Amino acid sequence: MTVDDTGSGTGAHPAPDGEPGRTAGSATDPAPAAGDADLRADEDAGDPQERSDVKARPDRNLSDTPSPPQDPQGRLDAQGRLDAQNRLDEQAADSGEDPLALRLEGLILGAERRYTPFQAARSAGVSMELASRFWRAMGFADIGQAKALTEADVLALRRLAGLVEAGLLSEAMAVQVARSTGQTTARLAEWQIDSFLEGLTEPPEPGMTRTEVTYPLIELLLPELEEFIVYVWRRQLAAATGRVVQAGDDEEMVDRRLAVGFADLVGFTRLTRRMEEEELGELVEAFETTAADLVAAHGGRLIKTLGDEVLYSADDAGVAAEIALRLIETMANDETMPELRVGIAFGTVTTRMGDVFGTTVNLASRLTSIAPRDAVLVDGAFAEELVRTQDAPASEAEAAEAAATAEKEGEEPPVYRFALQPMWQRPVRGLGVVEPWLLARRGMPDTP
Repeated sequence: MTVDDTGSGTGAHPAPDGEPGRTAGSATDPAPAAGDADLRADEDAGDPQERSDVKARPDRNLSDTPSPPQDPQGRLDAQGRLDAQNRLDEQAADSGEDPLALRLEGLILGAERRYTPFQAARSAGVSMELASRFWRAMGFADIGQAKALTEADVLALRRLAGLVEAGLLSEAMAVQVARSTGQTTARLAEWQIDSFLEGLTEPPEPGMTRTEVTYPLIELLLPELEEFIVYVWRRQLAAATGRVVQAGDDEEMVDRRLAVGFADLVGFTRLTRRMEEEELGELVEAFETTAADLVAAHGGRLIKTLGDEVLYSADDAGVAAEIALRLIETMANDETMPELRVGIAFGTVTTRMGDVFGTTVNLASRLTSIAPRDAVLVDGAFAEELVRTQDAPASEAEAAEAAATAEKEGEEPPVYRFALQPMWQRPVRGLGVVEPWLLARRGMPDTP
């Protein structure tokens, strides 16, 4: 959550106990929970051989295991949770906030509010100015100097600042990391609340309130969703890293030659006037889901969705062409879907924060706007790339000639996946005169 720029960081860089710069027992040190020392002692107690024996016998019946002695710490933990809940209720009463909202915040963040932004910056050892830049980049609102931050906020600041101090990231790059992460996860969180949790928290029984359902549900889902998100992120990171290391040179890592495609639902604005909001939402979700699945299945990358439009890219022109035609064919077989048009361009693309920019992207967008319904228009560079990779003939006359020559010599004729038909040249706003090509499939598509 972002803050104002009042105040500045101190010269000292406080750190956790045992690290240079922080004195034990400082005001910003987390107070140990009551009974923590006793709990550690209880956990360390007992016969190591007995614990080893239990692990070595997975078939041991639970009823054979002696019941553990009553641990007063369990009661202390329960009391601690009750105390924390009471403190949150007091905070809610003082601030006028919803008590359930504060309890959910504490559950999700795993910590209570205890720092103002200035105190958090000081504890992290960063200036107030840099802390403000990081928080704003992550997309958090200004909160002045309210006591609303937790140990997790301090740790996040310390980590980002540590990457800069170690020379692993420049300050500008650290801000970009914060911004890209904040924007991506903000959208994910909004979707999960709007589409996922909203449906699940419908009261299962008459008389139950949503409040009575939400807290235990999030308590159960939180660890599972967290692990799943980390798993998907690691998979995506591995795939992206593989693409980068295969680049021909350093320049290709940022400015690369890609095929970029836009797919746009025809007449979407008119649909918004005729359809109910719920129906419109279901249509958009079905379109985005279908497009995302097709793009992923055929080796492309979904850049973003814009309701009635999707933007995707592919390293290979043949892959981009296959995706475009599959989209047209799939939507045409769905009576609930409006018609679709697709535009694709091939060329140098600048990639930033998971998005793509440049003339190639603009050209693909313009081609989409002039494409016929249920058709795919491509630019000249894309057509040349398909011919170069022998995915399409330069002309139907050339294809017929090559087939006749192969038959005369007793050889297999060349097999092309796609056909290209030149269209009339036309001016495109901001890009001059272009000669689009109509892309079609030669023969029937393979089974998806």
